[in-house]
Amino acid sequence: MAIRTGIGGWVYPDWRKGNFYPEGLPQKRELEWASRQLGAIEINATYRSLQKPESFRKWREQTPEGFMFAIKGSSYISNRKLLASTGEAMVKFFDQGLDQLGDKLGPILWQLMATKRFEADDVAAFFELLPRELKGLPLRYAIEAGHESFDCPEFFAIARKANVAVVYLEQEGRARIAERTADFAYLRCKNMTSGEPAGYPAGDIQRIAGLCREWGEEGDVFAFMINGAKERAPAAALALAQALR
Repeated sequence: MAIRTGIGGWVYPDWRKGNFYPEGLPQKRELEWASRQLGAIEINATYRSLQKPESFRKWREQTPEGFMFAIKGSSYISNRKLLASTGEAMVKFFDQGLDQLGDKLGPILWQLMATKRFEADDVAAFFELLPRELKGLPLRYAIEAGHESFDCPEFFAIARKANVAVVYLEQEGRARIAERTADFAYLRCKNMTSGEPAGYPAGDIQRIAGLCREWGEEGDVFAFMINGAKERAPAAALALAQALR
């Protein structure tokens, strides 16, 4: 069992201003450096468009053993009114070259629109569409449900049956659900502020660390300091990792 703390993406200009990357570090080496400070990175590019197999292969080669990537599922799939009506889009998503990450392929995250309401049949059918392996690699899934209608026992039961992790999300305007539904946990913390050097006050870092420890007793944990004051995300992820030590 492992608790990995991380960030979303690795290309961000403000991280080159003394907030994360060493001065003078070439941009082409940013992933190499970031992956040696953190346990995981969420790839955001896959949310907007398909990537090339050689890109995934290059990312795998630049990162150390034990590091993992989480993959953000395509918005063309997750933003549909009916999740189960994915068809060809689902096939294209899994054919883009995710397998090139090898054992560094972590969970795939499906981020739903905040206005998407819970519909049991649709969610259950969507989970049925998700492949459980890709060219011999086991696949794991997490779902971020922003609407409060998802905070119900029926949704949790459907997620548990499919072994899909319900994301613990801290973000204004979206539901905060703390329910363990899979053999791993997935956290996305988005309430960082620029005024805090570590994004969150020390008390909140300890609180989030406590959640990670609790859920880590049952399986792997992926905890991403992902947004809000994005310039603070690396510091927040490193502070959380330090608290967990």
